[in-house]
Amino acid sequence: MSKSIQGKLLLATAFAVGMAAFAQAQTVRVSGFGGSDPAVVNGLLNDVLADEIAALGIEVEYAPTEGDYSQFILNALSAGTAPDLFYTDIFWSRSIFEPGQAAPVNNPELAGALLPSLVDAFTYEGQLYAVAKDFNTLAVHFDKDAFDDAGVAYLDENDTWDSFQEKLATVQSSLEDTYGVCVVPDYARFAAFALATGWQPFNAEGKTVLDEDFQRAFSFYTGLVDAGAGVLAADIGEGWTGGCLGSGKAAVAMEGAWIIGFLKDAAPSMEYGTTLVPSDPETGDRGNLIFTVGWTVNANSDVKDAAAKLVGLLTSEKAQQWVLEQGLALPSRTALADNPFLMGDNKEQIANRMVFRGASDGNVEPYFFGDLGGAWLEPINSALNAVLLGESDVETALSEAQAQYDALQAN
Repeated sequence: MSKSIQGKLLLATAFAVGMAAFAQAQTVRVSGFGGSDPAVVNGLLNDVLADEIAALGIEVEYAPTEGDYSQFILNALSAGTAPDLFYTDIFWSRSIFEPGQAAPVNNPELAGALLPSLVDAFTYEGQLYAVAKDFNTLAVHFDKDAFDDAGVAYLDENDTWDSFQEKLATVQSSLEDTYGVCVVPDYARFAAFALATGWQPFNAEGKTVLDEDFQRAFSFYTGLVDAGAGVLAADIGEGWTGGCLGSGKAAVAMEGAWIIGFLKDAAPSMEYGTTLVPSDPETGDRGNLIFTVGWTVNANSDVKDAAAKLVGLLTSEKAQQWVLEQGLALPSRTALADNPFLMGDNKEQIANRMVFRGASDGNVEPYFFGDLGGAWLEPINSALNAVLLGESDVETALSEAQAQYDALQAN
């Protein structure tokens, strides 16, 4: 056989193999949040993981969704038009898992690589249905200059509720235009104190009972204002604790790592510190909430296996290392807990490290409330608001909240 004929045959064979591989490529439709999120996902798909995705014979069609993402997904699943792979927020995860719209995660190795609290968060009836892509918890962020000016020692992880309040009261009394901590009537910030006592949102019977431990935490949190250690955010024209800190109106905020980007813009010259939330002086424990979003494979997808493989890549160590180094989110894999990036000494790295530690320090619960969803929050938030506004005393407000829970959970 001549070399020219042999060359042509080899070329034809290579072309045929290439065409076969192309023909076998599976298209996975992916959706996520709009806003700034597409820059992250596109970076992963087109730069960080492009070669790995191609090697798996996967083509990705990525279409982020602006607006109400949960409504988009629920409608699309109902209509049978949902993407193969999509985000599920822990807050509304039950509405996806319960009707069987999420494919189970059949990858023990991947599940075992995740932080246990994140696995628990997305587990329904003993089965994992989403892989956490990242997460947040609460931490205490404070203006170092305010503490220095007041001559008060910085907040640190040895603080209990008592020393936390004492330090903040001293800062507030020492500075003319700066309050201690901003307080908001929101379970999403108060929960760290309630959970520290050992109280659980749902008892063994699945009921919410606002017991003595809950009341003790509730009294402490709502009492910060009267103790001269804090101010109601609305009273100083702010809607969240990060706004209070960024504007210099308060020395302390309780927020997740999302505050880092905000402070870069709102207070670029602020030297702030971050530490763990204070512990309950009686139990010695901390409490915290996990806020997380997971990748979910559509149970009715025709390419479930390919979508599951893509999840493995999107939550791989390589992917999460890149996201972490961009300062965008905290990794869900335990292997990155001691990552050098999290061990640094600049204020952003310290903030990320403390938020990461919050996922496994003390009594940590997902920001999730079963079938009740957002309705579960209303009695507690109403009680917080009534007491903070001086419209009710603690005992009356909690009695009314308990009655509301009893009615909600009557069946």
